[in-house]
Amino acid sequence: MTTRETIDFDVLFVGGGPANLAGAIRLMQLAAEKGRELEVAIIDKGAAIGSHAISGAVMNPVAIAELFPDYLDQGFPIEQTVRGDGFFFLTQKRSFNVPLVPRQMHNTGFPIVSLSRVCRWLGERAESLGINIFPGFDGKEILLAGNGITVTGVRTGDKGLDKQGRPKPNFEPGIDLLAKVTVLGEGARGSLTKALVGRLPIRSGSLPEVFETGIKEVIQLPEDHFFTGSSFNDIHTMGFPLDLNTPGGGFVYEMADNRIALGFLVALGYEDPALDLYDTFMRFKRHPMIQKIIRGGKVVEQGARAVSTGGWFSMPHLAVDGALFTGNGAAMHSTPAIKGIHLAMKSGMLAAETILEALIAGKTDRSTLDTYSRRLAESWAGEELREGRNFAQALAKKGPIKWIHLAAQYISSGKGLIDRLPSVDDATTLKPLQPGGNHLPVQAHKPANNDPAMVDKLTGVYLSGTLHREDQPSHVLIHDQQVCVEQCYPTYGSPCTRFCPGDVYELEFRKDGDGIRGIKLNFTNCLHCKTCDIKDPFHNVTWTCPEGGEGPNYKRA
Repeated sequence: MTTRETIDFDVLFVGGGPANLAGAIRLMQLAAEKGRELEVAIIDKGAAIGSHAISGAVMNPVAIAELFPDYLDQGFPIEQTVRGDGFFFLTQKRSFNVPLVPRQMHNTGFPIVSLSRVCRWLGERAESLGINIFPGFDGKEILLAGNGITVTGVRTGDKGLDKQGRPKPNFEPGIDLLAKVTVLGEGARGSLTKALVGRLPIRSGSLPEVFETGIKEVIQLPEDHFFTGSSFNDIHTMGFPLDLNTPGGGFVYEMADNRIALGFLVALGYEDPALDLYDTFMRFKRHPMIQKIIRGGKVVEQGARAVSTGGWFSMPHLAVDGALFTGNGAAMHSTPAIKGIHLAMKSGMLAAETILEALIAGKTDRSTLDTYSRRLAESWAGEELREGRNFAQALAKKGPIKWIHLAAQYISSGKGLIDRLPSVDDATTLKPLQPGGNHLPVQAHKPANNDPAMVDKLTGVYLSGTLHREDQPSHVLIHDQQVCVEQCYPTYGSPCTRFCPGDVYELEFRKDGDGIRGIKLNFTNCLHCKTCDIKDPFHNVTWTCPEGGEGPNYKRA
């Protein structure tokens, strides 16, 4: 039996994103005001705080201004300030400026940021307040009390295992981190939160979560570039390369030092099993309007992530005995505004208020911690989340009824024609391939003439800084290869080879050419976007944390 070290804290934050960083900082601020000393820790699976953080991102500054009123004087990392919004509808060859930008997308005056830089900045301030920050530690298992319902902490992953999961000479067992309150802020499709869903009824009464996956690049441009003389530096697009029945769209934001953030998101409720997310991204980049923007550029960083977009009605119960849920892992996102950083931060800050109150009272049961839900509902964050409560569900509709629902919601602060529009699990939406359809994975467009502004999947993986030790168990699990061979490939043509932006999944064909004999996992390419865990139509894939400190290493994402 493995002997494990145990460390006790008052509060443990799992995940070093904006929600938990803001939450931990706010908790220490409040504790100082009350004259209380707390032992607070943050663990993050990335090698450093911010190394796994990626977003667009135009940021509503309301939450950071509450957390640090003098954030600008403290050197908060701003790339640019939005000076105007551009909203375009794209056809295959043309672009049309949409004259009415929805009010939720009015960004003039907002900062354009790199989320990885923002998280590093918040991490520095957290450390200065005495918060213990442990990067490179993955939360592998939720620890429960003997009653089976009270969260008591998290066990970190073992280090130094070989491919078969056997200890190597450098083996280090995971540590049991115990806390009076554990805060799970793992981001979309958090593995610990997902495990808890299977053990506690935290999603009872909630709509199924729905997601989008985005691929993002940072592109270095020449000094004389598109935004140099543009009246707007914040672009959003709809239309091509998607049809109007498939939600998604692109963005281009001006950054500092003649760089841009460029990306494309696709809602994972899409139906076409032949849709290739990376191919769609490349087609977007080949559009004449986008080509004009990136001409002469060079991709310097790329990455991908899933975003929980279902909003208010898809949120889980936010408290259980001994634990709270924050950030995008709890569906804190405004899909109409295409923003979530400020909501994630506010959720962490409200969780902090709840935690200190609970610690002072000496009660960390669900009934005490559930005041967090009330605080959220009564805050500006709750108001914004409620305005978008039916938006993703309306986007999933097809034909004219989609636009009728969206228009009704726009004029009724989100209520629309039906308040609580239903949603379905993204894994259930694929339609079978047509008889005689192509079972081979769609190949992403290859860069033409070695254009440095157009890179293939594997180059993108390299530019994400992704590293995983090959001699370890795969953190991407296919539970039954026969399901892949006998059901998924004949029915859907193995869509994992197309929805994965990192080339993790590779078909292994039979020698006689009649079908496949399995799926090879190139797990070292994994970008930790978790799309596979969400979209696999047979729920045959599970994403887990690899050895702590591995994965992407974003610098400006």
